[in-house]
Amino acid sequence: MPLYMDVHRKAPAGAKAKDVADAHMADVKTQGKYGVQYLRYWFDEKNGKIFCLVDAPNPEAANRVHKEAHGLVADEIYPVTEGM
Repeated sequence: MPLYMDVHRKAPAGAKAKDVADAHMADVKTQGKYGVQYLRYWFDEKNGKIFCLVDAPNPEAANRVHKEAHGLVADEIYPVTEGM
C-alpha cells in the first residue's frame, strides 16, 4: 500500500504528548475497519504540529480513521517514499 505523511498544522489548544499518544492509540483501534495502518507519529509541542506516517489505500481512508477515532483530521496529506 502507499505511504502517506499527514500534517496537522495546529493541535488543539493545550494538547500535550499524552493527548497525542491517546489519539494515536484511538487510530490504531479504528484503523483495521478501513485497511489502514498508522505506523508512527511525531509531535512538535512547541509549535502545535502533529505528523503521522500511515500506510493506507488512499488519503481519504487515512482521514476517515482520524475522523472516526477522535475527530482531528489532517490539514494536509502527502504521498511519501521511505528512504534509507
